[in-house]
Amino acid sequence: MDPVSAFRAVREQTEALVAPLEPEDTGLQVAMHASPPKWHLGHTSWFFEAFLLGPKVPNYTVFHPKFSFVFNSYYEMVGKRQDRAKRGDLSRPLLRDVLAYRKHVTDAVSELLTTASTPEIANIVALGCNHEQQHQELILTDTLANFAVNVMDPAYGPLAPPSEHAAPDMTWHDFDGGIQQIGHDGPGLSADRFAFDNETPRHDVLVRPFSLSSRLITNGEFLEFINAGGYTDFRWWMYDGWHWVKKEGIAHPLYWRPDGAGGYAQFTLGGLRNLDPNEPVCHVSWYEAMAFALWSGARLPTEPEWEIAFGDRPITAKHNLVENKRYAPRVASGTGLTQAIGDVWEWTQSSYAPYPGYRAPEGAFGEYNSKFMASQLVLKGGSCATPLSHLRTTYRNFFYPADRWQFKGFRLAKDG
Repeated sequence: MDPVSAFRAVREQTEALVAPLEPEDTGLQVAMHASPPKWHLGHTSWFFEAFLLGPKVPNYTVFHPKFSFVFNSYYEMVGKRQDRAKRGDLSRPLLRDVLAYRKHVTDAVSELLTTASTPEIANIVALGCNHEQQHQELILTDTLANFAVNVMDPAYGPLAPPSEHAAPDMTWHDFDGGIQQIGHDGPGLSADRFAFDNETPRHDVLVRPFSLSSRLITNGEFLEFINAGGYTDFRWWMYDGWHWVKKEGIAHPLYWRPDGAGGYAQFTLGGLRNLDPNEPVCHVSWYEAMAFALWSGARLPTEPEWEIAFGDRPITAKHNLVENKRYAPRVASGTGLTQAIGDVWEWTQSSYAPYPGYRAPEGAFGEYNSKFMASQLVLKGGSCATPLSHLRTTYRNFFYPADRWQFKGFRLAKDG
């Protein structure tokens, strides 16, 4: 696909994801972490305007002088911005104005790629497209958060069908220890084999022998943890996690709803459905994943262990990614190590920190990843809301340990 077509395909996919929503849905923000879909539409346009069109196109006409304040996210070098927790306070600009803004930016970038592209411009466009794909996933997860608090139980799309078979028995797969390499082996932030800067540089790690579970932990297995008193027994919880459970009254994964008969229903992008015991447990925090692992006599994998086990896995359309339009994890199938790609982001026990030799990019792009390298944990593997072309096995997602609104689950690990 030529660069203009590839760029426009990403832009069109963002708009296609918002198309099922009513205009009233696009301005909702029920929590600080869940931005309005309309804001995602504008922010992903502002990114190209602020970092590409404004600096690189002589006499470029900014669409609206106040949009930078509305749609800047956290870039201190670019100027002041609307408070993150109050993005939903703004009824204006209207959705139709934001869509007009998108067309203005899309046409300008397309023209630039057609008439005056350089390697530097191509690299910025690649970053902008990958940035937009991150927000495509956020459009889905934030819409789920917004809809989950609505008494009308609205649905974004079709209800995912129940599993056609039971989850296979869990088996353990052994890996040797020693010196291995992880991380992306390219320059990063390049149109040629793109990777984010935080995936670099490739480097040596020393690991002990370890074992990984063949699949993700299921809803049914997590329900056993709940029924065994897992949320009421301090022995399985990190100190901060136990404080979080008690303070917030946490008793089950996010979007689970007690059905009054000792079981649970689950709210999804397809609406409310019976909890499927065979599907991977989803929307759990790192605290919950760690508590289950300790309760079961295991632990979470480290980031190096996960990447050593799955680093050579091809990513194809057979995986449960956003293109499948299921918008929910699906039951494991097959033998060997399964579910590495898609379904849910997998928590690891590794802190999100710079790799040895890492240097943040100069300028505002240095704010993209590096300033978040504290107090967060790494997740790997992508989810049912991740675009196929966006994902790599070196990809490092990261969230705070209490975060649950993304599609997050886990598998287990043991020392060898």
